Amino acid sequence: MNNAPYDVIIIGGGPGGCSAATFLARAGKRVLALEKEFFPRFHIGESLLPCNQTIFREMGVLPLLEKAGFPRKHGAQFVLGNGTLGTRFVFRDGRFNREPETFQVERAKLDHLLLQHARACGADVREGWIVEKFSSNEAAVMVSTRGPDGQTHEFSAKYLIDASGRGNVTGNQEGIREIHPRWKKLAVFGHFTGVKLDPGEAGGDTVIVRLENKWFWIIPISAEKTSVGLVIDKEEFIRAGGEPGTIFQQWVESSPVVRRRMEGAQLVGTMQTTSDFSYHNRRLAGHRLLRVGDAAGFMDPIFSAGVFLATWSGKIAAETVIEAQARGESGGRRFAHYEKRVKRGLEFYWRVVESYYTTPFMELFLQPRKHYDLPSAVIAVLAGDVEMCWALRWRLEYFFFLVRLQARWPLVPRLTFAPVGDNQPLARVTTARF
Repeated sequence: MNNAPYDVIIIGGGPGGCSAATFLARAGKRVLALEKEFFPRFHIGESLLPCNQTIFREMGVLPLLEKAGFPRKHGAQFVLGNGTLGTRFVFRDGRFNREPETFQVERAKLDHLLLQHARACGADVREGWIVEKFSSNEAAVMVSTRGPDGQTHEFSAKYLIDASGRGNVTGNQEGIREIHPRWKKLAVFGHFTGVKLDPGEAGGDTVIVRLENKWFWIIPISAEKTSVGLVIDKEEFIRAGGEPGTIFQQWVESSPVVRRRMEGAQLVGTMQTTSDFSYHNRRLAGHRLLRVGDAAGFMDPIFSAGVFLATWSGKIAAETVIEAQARGESGGRRFAHYEKRVKRGLEFYWRVVESYYTTPFMELFLQPRKHYDLPSAVIAVLAGDVEMCWALRWRLEYFFFLVRLQARWPLVPRLTFAPVGDNQPLARVTTARF
């Protein structure tokens, strides 16, 4: 047993782990962060939310990200695959927003910067260390790990933060992971050059192209490369058979919007796939243990919330541990409050994502009206405002009420996902106005 007096051990060096490690180290805590891979490494999830900027500023890492040359993201576009309707939401136009923009990123570069920053802040960050199991007693928590040398090593600390992402180390060990019964999807994606982007500021937008029961993302991640992916039901993907690239191209050709953007595009590297099963852990806190980011729960990435939820929950976990240690607590009410707060944020996005796959939601979402400033509420959701003020909360509840009405009586024109003729001009993407 290595009896080094760590205050906190963190499993994982992704955005959630780096957020927690940075805040703890800057507070003077002795932190050991164990990351199983060596950075930089490839990772999907390349679009950030404006609310990330606030957390990056508090971490002290925002100047480094601004110097890194990541594309600026000022808005998001949602477009029907048949090209008949599209709406652009601009972050600075939302009156509830605190941050007017964010970044599009190549995750290998972003995550490496965050890891290096956590290390520079004083965290003991180790790469190539695999956490195999954990245990705890009244006074401490212990982890058994396999190091780069292939040998088993054990470490102990007062608290453990699980930021292991979809590896879900502690949740899997405790058997508390619950898969969403319907959201069993798969993503097929790659990086491309030559993708047609919009001119000017809108060229940095995330573009979501919605087909009837699947969708594409188009995300510019550098001056040369664009990430393009298809999210599809896993069962449909399996029934289609064939190579991932062939299936991807089939659906590119089915949408005039995607097809026109991909004309002349060249794949960089190879097409990749990843299972996209949404899940949550029944408990986000335990004895001297907190779970953050995807180790708390993972959902369909349609609203690009993954990095934000990871860094946000990592910050809250760090604050919770600091307060608990100051009072000599092992968890209790303080950890229960953390669980309630983070669950509320996750459940909010689960609700929005579930609604996204319904036609009445898309009909109102893509045809926003100035009614009670609802577009500002929608933009706040897209910006990542999970801990919303009452003025925002009641507007969103009202929006969901209108969605229920739309299902019975058309408050706005009905949509169709049916294909249109090849000679049909595509509708102009309109900006939500206030």
